[in-house]
Amino acid sequence: MMSLILATVSRLLLPVLALYSLHLMLRGHNAPGGGFIAGLLTAAALLLQYVANSTAHVKQRLPLNYTVLIAVGLLLAGGTGAAALVYGSAFLEHRMAHVHLPLLGEVELATALGFDLGVYLVVVGMTLLMVSTLAEQKKEAGR
Repeated sequence: MMSLILATVSRLLLPVLALYSLHLMLRGHNAPGGGFIAGLLTAAALLLQYVANSTAHVKQRLPLNYTVLIAVGLLLAGGTGAAALVYGSAFLEHRMAHVHLPLLGEVELATALGFDLGVYLVVVGMTLLMVSTLAEQKKEAGR
């Protein structure tokens, strides 16, 4: 039996936690945070949806293939490190650039952001894959 209060609160918390996760992700190369912590926070927010609603509810609204998410994350993190080798630098050597974007103005882009995004995708994908696999096994064992 699902709790109406938990389901309602979890739906309200999801965008708040997603925005805070984005904040942690973007400040990660200059302050504490980064892809790992942001990924854990996003995974926790999505796991709250699994607990509060149901696996069918979440899978219907978030049709992700977690294995593909993990693979893209690994490619992005590894590709960020390997890109430095192309330019004759050490693996994962940090580079920065300043770009002017129309609405945001001057934005600092760092290679650490690409690596953090890859770590973020791997953490979210792995956590959700583990939980969904355990939920499916429990459902099959109950039959």
